[in-house]
Amino acid sequence: MDWKLGAELPIDRKARANAFRYTPAERPPELRVCDFEPALQALTPEQVRSIASVCLHCPDPAPCQQACPVHNDIPTAMWLIEQGDFIGASDVYRQTSSLPEVCGLVCPHDSLCQGACVRIKAGDPVLTGALEAFVTDYARQAGHGALPVGLDSGRHVAIVGSGPSGLACAARLRAAGHAVTIFERNPAPGGLLLYGIPDFKLPAGVVEQSIDAFIEAGVEFKLADPVGPDHTVDDLLSEGFDAAYLAVGTWVDAAVDIPGTDLPGVFQASGFLMQSKVDPDLLPPDAQPPVEIGQRVVVIGGGDTASDCLRTALRLGAAEVTCLYRRTEPEMPGNAHDRLHAEEEGAQFRFLTQPIRFLAGKDGRVAVVECLSCRLGARDSSGRRRPVPIEGSNFLVPANTVVLALGYWPDPTLGETTPDLETRNWGLIVADPETGATTRPGVFAGGDAVTGPDLVVTAMRAGHRAAESISAFLTDN
Repeated sequence: MDWKLGAELPIDRKARANAFRYTPAERPPELRVCDFEPALQALTPEQVRSIASVCLHCPDPAPCQQACPVHNDIPTAMWLIEQGDFIGASDVYRQTSSLPEVCGLVCPHDSLCQGACVRIKAGDPVLTGALEAFVTDYARQAGHGALPVGLDSGRHVAIVGSGPSGLACAARLRAAGHAVTIFERNPAPGGLLLYGIPDFKLPAGVVEQSIDAFIEAGVEFKLADPVGPDHTVDDLLSEGFDAAYLAVGTWVDAAVDIPGTDLPGVFQASGFLMQSKVDPDLLPPDAQPPVEIGQRVVVIGGGDTASDCLRTALRLGAAEVTCLYRRTEPEMPGNAHDRLHAEEEGAQFRFLTQPIRFLAGKDGRVAVVECLSCRLGARDSSGRRRPVPIEGSNFLVPANTVVLALGYWPDPTLGETTPDLETRNWGLIVADPETGATTRPGVFAGGDAVTGPDLVVTAMRAGHRAAESISAFLTDN
């Protein structure tokens, strides 16, 4: 069922602009660090309706809707929420989003829909993300949120990777009536959503409920079944699949050329986060050894993953947690809201700091990070000023646990094992940004495997676009 606000609805925008709005409270930092529960206190239906009631219902196209990568009809959802029709609002989100319960929690709303809200000019925006998460969870708990399934087309598509892009593609393909099998290298489905995002941002239960909807819609998951040297894309196509979608993400931790990275107590960010969230029985066979957290933890990096690691270390019991970053805070690529949470919870930040060596203590574990001070030089290709180490400025930072949160690279395996599949930049798959078509007929790709690390919602959008292209391909072949 489709909803769209009509121009005849009596909306006094001036009154709404001046209306009181309930501001959701966050749990105190000293309580947040004791568990992995979300920072935001649970909203009540009355609070949710109050928040939605100040939406100005801007004329179409609304700025919030334009700023959403999948163009959720946010004004209509706000209207339905204000009326108390939470299930109807959830249905509105599901018209354009395959994972609204996830996007409502993890999207950087300040730089997307929420940041485009016109109310921000005179005060606070409507909290669109929190409301999206509330109504979609409400609907799921009420037994709504099933994925649509079309009439059987007789065609079968293989999807490699069960992260947001693979799931989004699967949802649209099932709606078109195609059979879908997802091949996942890990022992559980969800990809980044389950293995890479801490529970205080995305509870595992939300991911599991989302996956259940895909299973109920007939999506088959082949777990602990990586596609690569022993089971190739060519094998999939010869096994009867009519097309393939490659959505393997970027799972390789960025390498760093610093002596001492092999010392006990030095961890890669992906393994550190995975070990702190996932049941040991669901860890992949190549998972790094269990994390033994020390009292002094140093996290190196400035992105969202670094913030996640800082906050995770505090929850695991570290007494002192410090982030080392080569530039200053304005150059940090991560979400400012996440950094604020980390700082509130006790994390410290040392800027203009370049680690150059990890040194072991008497027990053989990492004990010290040797660093150089930096200054900012000329701007690089990204527009950020380059960090320039200052010779002779060496100093030491004590640490008995170090986490390297320096970003992620693609796994080159698919490019190396799939003839005529063009790749770039150490393994990113070359694909049309609008259709997902690769250089190999019948093989499509999208998400981080094509763009490099990006947002959940943009990976989801790529899956939607690829599904449309795959359906067209199946019709023509």
